[in-house]
Amino acid sequence: METYKFLLDLCLILLSTKVLGLLTRKFSMPQVVGALLAGVILGPGILGIITPTDFISDTAEVGVIVLMFCAGMETDVQELKKSGKSALIIALIGVLVPLVGGYAVAAFFNRPGMLESDASSSLFLQNVFIGVILTATSVSITVETLKELGKLKTRSGNAILGAAVIDDILGIIALTLITSMADESVKISIVLLKIVGFFIFVAIAGFIFYKFFSKWSAGEGVGLQRHVIVSFVFCLFMSYAAEQFFGVADITGAYFAGLIISMTQREPYIASRFDVLSYTYLSPIFFASIGLKVSLPEMNSTIVAFAVVLTIVAILTKVVGCGLGAKLCHYKNYQALRIGVGMISRGEVALIVASKGESLGLMSTAVMGPVVIVVILTTIIAPILLKPVFKRGPETTLDPNVDIAKNYEAISKFREGK
Repeated sequence: METYKFLLDLCLILLSTKVLGLLTRKFSMPQVVGALLAGVILGPGILGIITPTDFISDTAEVGVIVLMFCAGMETDVQELKKSGKSALIIALIGVLVPLVGGYAVAAFFNRPGMLESDASSSLFLQNVFIGVILTATSVSITVETLKELGKLKTRSGNAILGAAVIDDILGIIALTLITSMADESVKISIVLLKIVGFFIFVAIAGFIFYKFFSKWSAGEGVGLQRHVIVSFVFCLFMSYAAEQFFGVADITGAYFAGLIISMTQREPYIASRFDVLSYTYLSPIFFASIGLKVSLPEMNSTIVAFAVVLTIVAILTKVVGCGLGAKLCHYKNYQALRIGVGMISRGEVALIVASKGESLGLMSTAVMGPVVIVVILTTIIAPILLKPVFKRGPETTLDPNVDIAKNYEAISKFREGK
């Protein structure tokens, strides 16, 4: 018999994320925190009313793709070009510092008499892998928070986005290096070749689509829905190609698709349409789905201590590492702090990396609990800290596009809850 429980799940998710979002806003916190908490409360971690399903998982995946597509459209390309070199340095140091910090914490706790490891690989590889997990960054939480605060088009916001994309690439390389030591079938040379191929593909596909779309849409009326559909097709294709052919995260492909659309004349109208879709349906499901995955195993005092120390190190290493990279690139102190805080969240990215390592014998099952705690706390703390740090320093938001669609202002007000 066909079940329609997914409809009830959707009702509960959309209602709870909005109610808790408004509640957290009352306490001067971004609404995305409420959406994350809604998933934790409704999921197996507390009430167990909703369990993760394939439908929720697939919808959430589309949600994060659309979220990053919108982020790409809202990125100032000229500002991104200026921060290209800076983003590389920020991402590089922002990967190295957590890698070392995670290894140091694991080396202290992951030894006989403290943690009993059932992983098949050597202790050295296990400890390095904990560092690899901490290098991950889930920028989707930061993007939604910055959009809510109206700070995505700042110099700091662009630096965070650029660094996050590079961080994703560096994370893939680090993961491949460590897994190749545990699995001889993984070849780092092939992975590096695929990454280079991905950027070549983005350049070629982006150029072709930009020329086609600009010429095709120039002779038509403003505000046609066919422009939105074709843009979405391009977004989904880039996401699929990135993951399927090049081993790069699908959200990276979606971000570049949005970046290409941002250079066209139809971007304001297209962005306004996707903004409504993301806000009313896809984003709440995505953020709630992260909370639904939370399920803490039983832990003894040693594992709890490991979880606490690992969480502190996870937060500090991103703030210090990315902040130091920003300072080396001559960002001001308040901008460096913004960038460091913006890279704190590990989100679903760390969980994916952890599950991959566990299957390859690079991580003990006892360590999964602390990793889940790190994911939960960094995901919730990041948006909470972003609001006060973006109040520091002068206003640096770039001038909005004067060509923006007539209904976009109304949509922005709607998203702010006005």
